[in-house]
Amino acid sequence: MALLVIVISISGPSLANFFRGRTLDSEARRLLSLTHAGQSRAASEGIPMRLWLDMDRHTYGLQQDPSWGQQDPKAIDFALDKDLQVRIVNDNRPRASASRTGLPSTQSNAAQRNLPEIRFLPDGSIDDGSPRALRMSDRSGTTLWLAQATNRLSYEIRQTYE
Repeated sequence: MALLVIVISISGPSLANFFRGRTLDSEARRLLSLTHAGQSRAASEGIPMRLWLDMDRHTYGLQQDPSWGQQDPKAIDFALDKDLQVRIVNDNRPRASASRTGLPSTQSNAAQRNLPEIRFLPDGSIDDGSPRALRMSDRSGTTLWLAQATNRLSYEIRQTYE
């Protein structure tokens, strides 16, 4: 019994760090999956999609552009782990009153609250006003980046961001 207590006391802190790192990795993968889902849905349904982030409430989600309907029955919301922080890098959000795509300029709830969002156009491409990268970090300082790929057609998880 004493041997078991010694092993647990030695390995406990290492396991805690391991699980904290897994939380960051899991959340980054969930966000990446949500970008793929947004692109796929935009292209398959022919409607613009918005992946919004509310850092104050530690939530994020995916919904159709409200100009295509007030209620999105397929909208998805997630809660961000309380130990994780997400920061927008290279936010290129020119929010003019006219849309560059010729679509109605009705703003989503995220835009009305001035939340950062990644916008996918009806052809599945990423809107030029979308952030280039999201910096995700945990309490221990470990960082992962969700950044646009070099070809700017999708997002990918990176260890560093240039």
